[in-house]
Amino acid sequence: SNMGFFDMFKRKNMELEIKEYLEKGAVVLDVRTKTEWDQGHSNGAKHIVLNLIPLQIDEIKSWNKPVIAVCLSGGRSGQAAQFLKKNGVDAINGGPWQDVDQHL
Repeated sequence: SNMGFFDMFKRKNMELEIKEYLEKGAVVLDVRTKTEWDQGHSNGAKHIVLNLIPLQIDEIKSWNKPVIAVCLSGGRSGQAAQFLKKNGVDAINGGPWQDVDQHL
């Protein structure tokens, strides 16, 4: 099916983008809940729960680095990346944290 091909293509593009951002020294920002984070996360990732991101925007900006947002499936990290971009942070949605973790 076309959709399958498109998904494969999109994933390939996303992987390239993730690698590119990691090469730029991007921070991996995990926006899952504390419980999810405690069950496993990437080494060196930062953890800020999605709904706290607006309150921590100044801290995130102070990192002065691109950001790869991750969560469980890519939904919450998509929202986080969108918010960060609106607020002048160079951010992308990395999707599921394991997808980014394999490149670390």
